[in-house]
Amino acid sequence: MAAITPDTVPEGTQAGKQKRGRIEREQIKWGLIFLSPWLIGIVIFYLIPFIASFGFSLVEFNLAVPEETSFVGFSNWRRALFDDPNVYESFGVTFLFAAISLPIGMIFALLLALLMNSNSVRGKAFFRTMFFMPTMVPLVATVLIWGGVLNEQTGWYNILLQNVFGIEAVGVSGLRWLADPRLIYFTLTFIGLWAVGNTMMITLAGLQGVPTEMYEAADIDGAGYWRKMISITVPMISPVLFYNLVLGAIGLMQYFLVPFVLNGGNGFPDGTTNYVGIYFYNQAFKFFNMGYGATIAWLIFLVSLVLTVVLFGSARYWVYYAGEE
Repeated sequence: MAAITPDTVPEGTQAGKQKRGRIEREQIKWGLIFLSPWLIGIVIFYLIPFIASFGFSLVEFNLAVPEETSFVGFSNWRRALFDDPNVYESFGVTFLFAAISLPIGMIFALLLALLMNSNSVRGKAFFRTMFFMPTMVPLVATVLIWGGVLNEQTGWYNILLQNVFGIEAVGVSGLRWLADPRLIYFTLTFIGLWAVGNTMMITLAGLQGVPTEMYEAADIDGAGYWRKMISITVPMISPVLFYNLVLGAIGLMQYFLVPFVLNGGNGFPDGTTNYVGIYFYNQAFKFFNMGYGATIAWLIFLVSLVLTVVLFGSARYWVYYAGEE
């Protein structure tokens, strides 16, 4: 017997409309039942803490002396926006690092994806797996490994540069990858490239979705590799690039774990790693100023929101979606 669905109900009759309504309500009910674990998790672990954090930003709450908690209104906001220069310095450090790290990461992921999409590369499945595997390693373990690899005295990277290439890299006058303010951003970017496999795979999926007919037509017209790259490849994968850009920008606004594991969140060297995520952590969990820490967390959220809105506003000028004029 055929299943009764809204499509088999006779149109235009009162009984048909009632039966269709019952079936749709039944479908909605079961849909909500199956979604309920996710919805409950969202409410408990995201929505309620999200609202509570704004309430914390309106009180003076120190975990060391919780009995002295008091309502202070927008005093924490006024302090963060007008009286605390460290907030703007930490945002400036974060934006500077993002301006260096984000373009390098996206370009590197694109180059890897182009290489893995090339027909001239053998064993592509193996290399794709190798590039993606580092993303499966816990980030703390990855940072500790790279901290040893880039150590200025015992790290094998400096030893390799000195013994193989003759570069004076070991010792007091050597390359201090993690201690030189001029190198630290590039070092942290380099560590980040270790886990670029996820971005590479997303970009690769976009490349494989480009119609081959467009390349064939370009070949007939005599277009070279770079002309096809600029006129076909980049526009066709621009939604994927935009996706990676938005996620990368939001992720860098919350950049925390790598400098925290390397240096304990002390801003070493010379305050160059005092990112806004580090500043938030120190205020909330090191000095126990939960009210002020919640305020900084909300500032991070608002800045990320504004940045996302700006990126989406710019998308209409350079992101191409198939089917749109």
